[in-house]
Formats: sequence, structure tokens, C-alpha cells
Amino acid sequence: MMRNYRAASLTPADRAMLDYATKLTRTPGTMSQTDIQTLRQHAFSDAAIHHITQITALFNYYNRLADGLGIQAEPEWQSDPT
Repeated sequence: MMRNYRAASLTPADRAMLDYATKLTRTPGTMSQTDIQTLRQHAFSDAAIHHITQITALFNYYNRLADGLGIQAEPEWQSDPT
């Protein structure tokens, strides 16, 4: 699941949450109220949506900080060369 959540067996709510986080990470300028409405349709509260957004943004910040400073990932987080 760590490398490809789309191949994992997830609940529809978990998949919607990860789709939201992926979109916020990859194309943040395309986020819209529709994305929030999708999470609400999966019973996420406004507080939960706020937490999902904050955590996604925080990890994106950490990753960009590490990339900018040349910090190498831990071996278990590095891509499999095969």
C-alpha cells in the first residue's frame, strides 16, 4: 500500500481520503469545493477534512524541506531499484 494505495483493498472512504491527499500533493492548484464535497459524501466532518489537509500539507512541507537540503531518505523508504 505504501507504494500504490490504488492496488490495496480499502474502504471507499479511505480511498476518497487518499485520492484527496494525492491531488493536494500533486496538483494543489486544481483543488475545488468538489473535492471537499466528495469527502463529506464519505462522512468526513469538516474537522476531519481539516486534519487530512493539515497532515498532507505538513508532510509535503517536510518532504520539500528534506529535498531542498539534500537529506537522504531512510533505506526502507527508498525506491526499490527492481
